Amino acid sequence: MKTSEIRELSTQDLKNRINTTREELMNMRFQLATGGLADFTRLRQTRKLIALMQTILAEREAIEEEGEA
Repeated sequence: MKTSEIRELSTQDLKNRINTTREELMNMRFQLATGGLADFTRLRQTRKLIALMQTILAEREAIEEEGEA
């Protein structure tokens, strides 16, 4: 998922996507522990995607706080 695609999501959709991606990461970690994960690069990509989404969400929250102040 590209940054531009993430920025187009609504705030609630972004929060839902973060939760879904975190669950996916947890499942991958279980697969890694049991030896069922074949593509190790997905772990890193998923962590980076979560970080990117959290950064965009934090930017939105900061903008909202500036507007209220």
